[in-house]
Amino acid sequence: MKTRKPLLVFDSGVGGLSVLREIRRLLPAAPVVYCADNGGFPYGTKTEAELGARVPALLGRLVERFDPQLVVIACNTASTISLAQVRAVLNVQVVGTVPAVKPAALISRTRVFGVLGTPATVRQAYVDNLVREFASDCLVLRHGSAELVAMAERKLRGLPTPLPEFRAVLDGLLSQPGGERLDTIVLACTHFPLVKEELMAVAPRPFQWVDSGEGIARRVAYLCQGVEWEGPPSGLAVFTRADEDVHFLTTALRSFGLDRIVTL
Repeated sequence: MKTRKPLLVFDSGVGGLSVLREIRRLLPAAPVVYCADNGGFPYGTKTEAELGARVPALLGRLVERFDPQLVVIACNTASTISLAQVRAVLNVQVVGTVPAVKPAALISRTRVFGVLGTPATVRQAYVDNLVREFASDCLVLRHGSAELVAMAERKLRGLPTPLPEFRAVLDGLLSQPGGERLDTIVLACTHFPLVKEELMAVAPRPFQWVDSGEGIARRVAYLCQGVEWEGPPSGLAVFTRADEDVHFLTTALRSFGLDRIVTL
């Protein structure tokens, strides 16, 4: 099937670029519209009611405007709160982001691992259910950090962030009872793989790090079997609020194949 319909990748900010990177590896010819909801950023400190109202409405507007082949909600917080509602109201396939609890449980040798996400994600019953289903024999420590989201955003803007700030985030996991036995860390926010190098640099010992990016890309590739995109690859970055700060992201966006920027 030949089409010019793009993949629509959605996040509160630049975190979804970590997912887009994996999608590009498997589907390099696919046109992409990447939407950063900077008008609603950050999601991790908002209530379930706020996001439950905002995300489906915004995605509805985006689907109407860009007519995508498929939607990827490249945001753990938005997915854990709004995925079911979004799927119910959109007439297009939607791929969500699930914290990588199952892979972590499979590889943890000490049976103690951490889930590092936003405050909104780590408190969700959705995560409780994942732990109950896939990690019932594990001690699962959780820590929510809105600060790490902001640090990832600053990194892509070329702004410095002192390494001790990353260590302080890790300490939120490691200082909990059982933290001395923790051997695996789930990066349960798509922003966090963008700063994995910094987290590894300040870690007091080696950890296994897992996230959902590769799994999401494989799912998208599976759903796009038989699709042949016409024309050269293209990439459009969409922001929901005009912000003079966006121009600092130009270089980073181009490195992900997004060479045009517009405001919704």
